Amino acid sequence: MKCTKCDQDAVIFTPYSGSHLCSTHFINSVERRVRHRIRTDGLITGSTEDAPSQWIIGVSGGKDSAVLTHILHNMLSKDPRIKLTALTINEGISGYRDESLELAKKLTNSLGIDHEIFSYIDEFGLDMDEVVEKNPLNLNACSYCGVFRRNLLDMGANKLNADKLLTGHNLDDESQTALMNFLAGDVSRITKHFDASLAPFPQRTETEFIPRSKPLRDIPEKEIALYAYLLDIPFYNGDCPYAVDSFRGKVRELILGLEDDHPGTRHSIMAGYEEFATIASSHRHSHKESSLQHCIKCGSLTTQKICQKCVFVEAVKAA
Repeated sequence: MKCTKCDQDAVIFTPYSGSHLCSTHFINSVERRVRHRIRTDGLITGSTEDAPSQWIIGVSGGKDSAVLTHILHNMLSKDPRIKLTALTINEGISGYRDESLELAKKLTNSLGIDHEIFSYIDEFGLDMDEVVEKNPLNLNACSYCGVFRRNLLDMGANKLNADKLLTGHNLDDESQTALMNFLAGDVSRITKHFDASLAPFPQRTETEFIPRSKPLRDIPEKEIALYAYLLDIPFYNGDCPYAVDSFRGKVRELILGLEDDHPGTRHSIMAGYEEFATIASSHRHSHKESSLQHCIKCGSLTTQKICQKCVFVEAVKAA
């Protein structure tokens, strides 16, 4: 099959757009959508040569963060308004994180991007192997790890004086999260998700989390994998041995099935979700729900006196 835009052989068919694309036009398409997301979210607004913005990229070593790092480097490495730094979180999972960490180092070294590594053991005094072994609260590993990772990403980004924190979440990730939140009827989580990554970026204050962006959130996972393959971007393709999330797995299969029958379903989910989240977020702020405060144990921003991370850490260490 020939490319819709030229006479070269196509490498992919995108049912939601009806296009067959050759490698060149496919790569251009991915990068164009990332540029559009950066403009739409106003990420560069307010950045100047005299006051460049520090963008921290969460780099796990997987395909999504590897592709994000590659694209941002190509787009912005010569832009004096932006400083890119990679941040990797080492959870302490034997036989898993070691290999992905080496690939993250290989990528950032090849691009000449500063790379910082923060670990659970250094910051919290424990690692995920210990957490899973003790499991004092009888939770799945992802429940602990999700809290720890978010906290350490924010902590690391703060230490690196970040203005923006960018992660490699793709369209599949975001549509799954959106549908999960909606099916759970969790309006609070919907508004937090909206505030964290969907709304145009406000100027950060001392009482707010570092603004987050997901520049790949308009790109399907399959296309990110193909982009990495075509450009020979190194990434780790293994799965975390502790990753067990049956609900997300079921939602993932549901969305993929709908996408096969009705191309564009993922985009429609996100469009509707963003409209609903905008309304819900406005309603929440108008009623002035519980404001952020600093955790009395560690100083992290939280809505409670003691943040969830500190609750988990204390439970594990007491077990």
